[in-house]
Amino acid sequence: MDDLLQVACVARERAHAPYSRFKVGAAVRDASGGVHGGCNIENAAYPEGICAETAAIAAMVMAGADKIVEVLVVGVSDDPVTPCGGCRQRIREFAGPDVPVHIAAPDGVRMTMTLEELLPRSFGPDNLS
Repeated sequence: MDDLLQVACVARERAHAPYSRFKVGAAVRDASGGVHGGCNIENAAYPEGICAETAAIAAMVMAGADKIVEVLVVGVSDDPVTPCGGCRQRIREFAGPDVPVHIAAPDGVRMTMTLEELLPRSFGPDNLS
């Protein structure tokens, strides 16, 4: 998981957060072991920015992968920086309920939970088959 934390921390440092000054980085591991990072990108026209998790998923898709097997989100806060509701659903598009989601600060992982714990009884691609 060190590689996920390293990629997410680098991504966090590159975040474009001039308004909130709240930088977030994320990394996802695909089924073949590839790691894809993303950062939040704010926009003066709220709410047109994107979350770090969304950016990481987009990087994964652009790399040709279509399955997430692990997620790590890094932020600096007294409270855990978990994916927002929209990002939880975006993760669910590419990940099953048992996928681990690690919540971290730059110095390490603070907690790990499954996507099912973050998004109980979720609606996913399997609901449409």
